[in-house]
Amino acid sequence: MNILFLCTGNACRSQIAEGWARHLGGNAIEVQSAGIEAHGKNPRAISVMQDAGIDISQQESTRVTTEMLERADLLVTVCGHADEHCPVLPAGKKKIHWPLEDPARATGSEAEIMQVFSAARDDIRQRVQDLLDKLPLNADSKGQHEPV
Repeated sequence: MNILFLCTGNACRSQIAEGWARHLGGNAIEVQSAGIEAHGKNPRAISVMQDAGIDISQQESTRVTTEMLERADLLVTVCGHADEHCPVLPAGKKKIHWPLEDPARATGSEAEIMQVFSAARDDIRQRVQDLLDKLPLNADSKGQHEPV
């Protein structure tokens, strides 16, 4: 199973989703993230994931390619812009949408902004876990998972 998380800039939400999917899915899945554009990595996203014990600092901010879309079994858009501007998917590919607010747009003190990033991290973790629970990832799943 190859999952591609798509965002506008591949800086926060899709990076966090990729990190959680790698951590929670282990070797049962392949995971990528990309953006309609590449905005670079957001240091606050890296920091809140480190707080959760996950290092996403080595992930790259990349722009989505046709090859990525062809390899993906499932595309998850994590923002409205990516959902609206997603390239046409090859036949047989599945797509789901998570309408996540962009934590990079948070305002206030540094503590308030980091609280928004932490809430986004926790929301994305739960969404990734729920997604993985529905996928038939390995032979041990005993058919308990429903298709996405």
